[in-house]
Amino acid sequence: MADGHTITIEQGSQRVRVVREGQVLAESSRPLLLRETGCPVRYYLPSEDVALDRLTPSDTTTYCPFKGTASYWSLPDAADVVWSYPEPKPEVAAIKGHLCFYEVEVVG
Repeated sequence: MADGHTITIEQGSQRVRVVREGQVLAESSRPLLLRETGCPVRYYLPSEDVALDRLTPSDTTTYCPFKGTASYWSLPDAADVVWSYPEPKPEVAAIKGHLCFYEVEVVG
C-alpha cells in the first residue's frame, strides 16, 4: 500500500447485526473485519446474510485507490446506507461478495 497506508482483513467470529427502524437488514456471525489507516474498523458481511430484498441499488459509486470502485444500495428513507466492491483490487479480494453498512451493532 502507499506510503504508510495499510489495510488488513481478518475473519471475525463475533455476531453483528444491522437494524434500522426496527427491521433487521443484516445479521452475520462471519463478518470480515477491515482495518484501514485513518478509518474506523468496518464489518463486511457476506451478501447471503443481508436482506437484499429490502435494499434498492443506487446510482452512486465512489472510488478508493486502495480498494477499487464501490457500489451502493439505499432504503426508501435513507440513501446509500450500504456499499460493496464488486471488483475489489487484488490486495483486498476477500471483500468481494460482502457488503458494508455505516452502522453495525456487535451483539456477541
